[in-house]
Amino acid sequence: MNSTSNLQQKGALFFRLVLPIFITQIGLYAMNFLDTVMSGHAGAAQLAGVAIGTSIWVPVFTGLSGILTSITPLVSQLNGANQSTKIPYVVIQGIYLAIALALSVIVLGSFVLNPLLDAMHLERAVRDVAHGYIVALSFGMIPLFIYNTLRSFIDALGRTRVTMTITLVALPVNFVINYLLIFGKWGFPKLGGVGSGYASAITYWFITLIALYIVHKKAPFSALRIFKTWFPVSLQAWKTQLKIGIPIGFSIFFETSIFAAVTLFMSVYNTETIAAHQAALNFASFLYMLPLSISFAMTIAVGYEVGAKRFRDARQYSRLGILSALILAVFCATGLYFFTDSIAALYSNNTDVLSLTKHFLLYAIFFQLSDAIAAPIQGALRGYKDVNVTLVLSLISYWVIGLPLGYVLAHYTAIGPYGYWIGLISGLAAGACLLWMRLLTIQRKQHQATPAYENSL
Repeated sequence: MNSTSNLQQKGALFFRLVLPIFITQIGLYAMNFLDTVMSGHAGAAQLAGVAIGTSIWVPVFTGLSGILTSITPLVSQLNGANQSTKIPYVVIQGIYLAIALALSVIVLGSFVLNPLLDAMHLERAVRDVAHGYIVALSFGMIPLFIYNTLRSFIDALGRTRVTMTITLVALPVNFVINYLLIFGKWGFPKLGGVGSGYASAITYWFITLIALYIVHKKAPFSALRIFKTWFPVSLQAWKTQLKIGIPIGFSIFFETSIFAAVTLFMSVYNTETIAAHQAALNFASFLYMLPLSISFAMTIAVGYEVGAKRFRDARQYSRLGILSALILAVFCATGLYFFTDSIAALYSNNTDVLSLTKHFLLYAIFFQLSDAIAAPIQGALRGYKDVNVTLVLSLISYWVIGLPLGYVLAHYTAIGPYGYWIGLISGLAAGACLLWMRLLTIQRKQHQATPAYENSL
C-alpha cells in the first residue's frame, strides 16, 4: 500500500487490490464449486451429501477463519503507521492461534458430528456422504487455518497478487485430485462426494507450503523476517487478536450459518429439492465473491489510511468500494436472469433438479443488491476496527429477521421451500441498511474529532 493524493489514484490502487483478491476468491470458491458440480455428476445422493456436509463445515470454517482475519486490520494499520518491526510478532501469534483453533474444531467435531447428522433424519446414502466429506476435510484443517493467517498478512501489505498466484497454481491440482478420487480414475478408489473432501484437504496442504516458502524467501516479506524469531505463545497477544477477530468471526458466522440453517431445514424435503437448493445457493455464493473481494480490499485500504490518520481518504475509499459493488451487482443480476437455464444445467442433468434449480436462481437475483452494499461496508468497518456493533447487527438481520420470516413463509404459506429464500433476501436487505447507518456514524464521529486535520486537506 501507498498513499494517494486524488480520487483517480485511489481508483487505480483500489482496482489493483481488488482484481487479484477477486481472482483469489474465485479460485478458492472454485474448489467448492468443483466439489459440488463434480459430485453432482456422480449422482443426486452425492450432491445432496456434499450439500449437507458443506452446510455444516462452511459456517464453522468461515466463522473461525474470520477470527484470523483480524491480522489484516492489525498489520494494515501498523504498515500505515510505519511500525513494521511489530508485524512479525503479530503474524507468529496469529499462526499459533490458527493451530489452536483448528485443533479445537477437530476435537469438538469428533463428538458432535454423528449426533448432528443423526438428528437430521437424512436418507442413509446422503448421511454417509456428508459424514465422509467432513471427516476427509478434517485432514486439511490445520494447514488451511495457517494459510488464512498468512494470506491475511500478505494481503494486508497490499500484495494481493501473491495470494492470487498461489490460488491459480493450486486450482488445477484440486481439479485433478477431485477427478481421480470422485470417479476412481487411473487406479484410484472411487469415493464419490467423499473424494472431493480428500481432494480439498490435500490442496490445503499444498497452498500452505507455498505460502510459507514465499513469506520466508521472497521480497518484500522476507525483509520482515517473520520466522526469524519464534516468539513464545502470548495469551495477551491472542487477547488482542481475539478482541477484533471474535466479532468479525461471529459476524461472518451469523451470515453464513443462516444459509446452512436453511439447508438443514430443507432436509425435510426430498433429495431433488435439497440438491436444487444447494446448486442455486452455490452459484449465488459464487457471485458473492465480487462484493466479498471488494470488502477485503476495503479493509486493507481503509485500515492503511486510518493507521496514517488520513480519515478523509478512508471515507473516499469507502464510497468508491460501495459504488463499484453496486455497479457490478446490476450486471450480475442481469446475467443471472437471462442465463438461468444454462447455469442450472451446470449442476445436474436430472430433470426435476434442473426445474427446481431454475426457480431458486430467480430468487438469487435479489441477493445481489443487498450484498453489494453490506459486504463492502463490513470491510470498511473492519478497517476502522469497528467490529462489535457489526456483530450485533448481523445477529439481528439474519437470525431475528431473516430466518424466522423464512420459516413462517415456508411452513405456513403455499410458497413452500422458496419461503426460506424470501427470508434470506429480507435479512440481507435489513443488514445492508443497518450497516450503512453504522458506517455513516463512525465517519461522522471521526470527522468531528479531527476538524483541524480534515480542514487542512
